[in-house]
Amino acid sequence: MSKVKFEDLLEAGVHFGHMKRKWNPAMAPYIFEEKKGIHIIDLNKTIAHLDQSAAALKQIAKSGKKILFVATKKQAKDIISERVKEINMPYVTERWSGGMLTNFQTTRRSIRKMTSIDKMKTDGTWETLNKRERLFKTRQREKLEKNFGSIADMTRQPAAIFIVDIVKEHIALKEAKRLNIPVFAIVDTNSNPKLVDFPIPGNDDATKSISIIMDAICGAVKEGLTERKNAKDAPAPKEEAPAKEEAPKAEAAPAKEEAPAKEEAPAAEEAPKAEAKEEVPATEEVAAEAAPEADASEEKEA
Repeated sequence: MSKVKFEDLLEAGVHFGHMKRKWNPAMAPYIFEEKKGIHIIDLNKTIAHLDQSAAALKQIAKSGKKILFVATKKQAKDIISERVKEINMPYVTERWSGGMLTNFQTTRRSIRKMTSIDKMKTDGTWETLNKRERLFKTRQREKLEKNFGSIADMTRQPAAIFIVDIVKEHIALKEAKRLNIPVFAIVDTNSNPKLVDFPIPGNDDATKSISIIMDAICGAVKEGLTERKNAKDAPAPKEEAPAKEEAPKAEAAPAKEEAPAKEEAPAAEEAPKAEAKEEVPATEEVAAEAAPEADASEEKEA
């Protein structure tokens, strides 16, 4: 059963789309009806797609990979920054810098420049700069922080990207598609859901609508991170059990039983020797029998 209720989505206004003249025909399967010139989104399909997206993002988070959240529009930027900070994922709420993903090495270079300025303040280099240089570095640091501060921990390309409005964030969408990064997005009636791997039909302009969808998405990511943490802690004691069970296998019981068999071999070889010793008297008897014959021959000669 879905964690998001139909009534909650209805109350938040997730079902309100754009005016009929602004619609994208590709959104037809997700539109319930038209009312007073405005398209109404089918919330049953919204719930189904939201659950599917939440489950997929949960698995990505559970695998330890990063998910990049993008929302630069005024209604969504504060919501994204608040929710995503709690789950420790990278996000972009200011201007999307062209090539942020496709030219990721340059992006990392900008982040390293920001960290080098921070290092100057701790190792004493900052004190050697004059007033003008300090002012320049401070302004440079603020600009870098504004554009790249929220993705400073993203050391590699994200495993997935979540976009609030694909019409406004079309550059981010194109870069993600070019790099074959799975795209999750809230798609309104003026968007093309075919460009997105996991579309969530809904109102991407209302603050309440964005909030309720982001609560469900961030909640799923948080669950995935919690399960990953529990899985890391759990295996330690369980892995010791097989080691103890393998101990009996190490005992060479059969080898010890075979040892006496090898020791019996010399005993079998000694048997003939014993018989040989018993035959010695037999030769003595022959010699004794031969002795009288020798005496008889001597008598004849005499």
